[in-house]
Amino acid sequence: MGLGGQADQPQLGVTLDNWQVAPQLRWSFQHIDELFPTARIGRGDGPVAELGVAPIDAGALPVVLHDGSALTVADVMAQTDTDGWIVCQHGQVLAEHYPRAMAPDTRHLLMSVSKSLVGTVAGALVDAGSLDPAALLSSYVPELGASGYAGATVRHLLDMRSGIQFSEAYLDPAAEVRLLEQAIGWAPRQHPDVPGTMYEFLLTLRQKAPHGGPFDYRSGETDVLGWICEAAAGQRMPELMSRVLWSRIGAEHDADIGVDSVGSGMFDGGICATLRDLARFGTMLARGGTSLTGEQVVSPTWLADTYRGDPDSREAFAKSPTETLMPGGMYRNQFWLPYPDRDVLVCLGIHGQMVYVNPYTGVVAAKLSSWPEPQHAWKLFSTLRAFDAVSARLV
Repeated sequence: MGLGGQADQPQLGVTLDNWQVAPQLRWSFQHIDELFPTARIGRGDGPVAELGVAPIDAGALPVVLHDGSALTVADVMAQTDTDGWIVCQHGQVLAEHYPRAMAPDTRHLLMSVSKSLVGTVAGALVDAGSLDPAALLSSYVPELGASGYAGATVRHLLDMRSGIQFSEAYLDPAAEVRLLEQAIGWAPRQHPDVPGTMYEFLLTLRQKAPHGGPFDYRSGETDVLGWICEAAAGQRMPELMSRVLWSRIGAEHDADIGVDSVGSGMFDGGICATLRDLARFGTMLARGGTSLTGEQVVSPTWLADTYRGDPDSREAFAKSPTETLMPGGMYRNQFWLPYPDRDVLVCLGIHGQMVYVNPYTGVVAAKLSSWPEPQHAWKLFSTLRAFDAVSARLV
């Protein structure tokens, strides 16, 4: 099933300045724990969710792209800087390939797929009665009452609908998303006024518009959400995520999360995990919140809310200043829902990270990549269409 790969070799000259650029990023995304401080998200001591094997030639399936041209699934994977991809249905692995130097037990940086993991932790806390989506953030973290998040609720974070000022312009070194990296130590300090920890940085953010307005994709929202989850649970995120999520999906391997100088996790994009464990996570979602080991991770009620959204969620998405390229879609509970007429959940991360969940067909797919550029619409939507094509074939 394409499990082989040449032994990986460290890239020469990986530095704080260049670890996120080609050619270094292909190596660095698989060695974050060698570059930065990390904390372990333990898999626990429960059983591993065994993935069966029922191979099909998924790579040969045709994919019709947005411009009407056609490729195969394998073509799409070959043209999108893929480090590894997997397709499962009902816990059976249909295809699994590692076309470059990556192995099944390699932990790969998930970038913003991390957001969906944090959103799932929030869902588990809501189910347990520990977290109220309607509550003010300041009721969990009083310091936020003196920041730009004053008056914002947990729901505003979950759906990225606060009114906070936060630029996600990845190519702008002065954008808040890049200043945040300086605060946690993932980028050279170019601005002396940037605080030295993530939470201190979040407290400097200011409000630019009323809370509850249009969807606007901002990584800082997830970092505040992670902070709120920690406060609600009385537990730091590595232990919390292990307890309510990672130890309950039957993960085969521990995950890692990058942390700042005081141990706060980079919740918006700092988690590293294996491809197969991402498939286990997606399979749990496709099974209504129940893992392959029989553990209830989140409730069907939480997932129904994720698929349904609020009455104005799609309108808020349509009015977004973020260029989503998903007409009729929605963002809910830290997941993308790209279609107006199909229940498909997607987790996305820059440089080509994706988890795809189609609960109707039971198809779950995941792809880990090292695109040279942070964002690339053709690569993203071609991958989405490839997984749609496999899902349609398996109805």
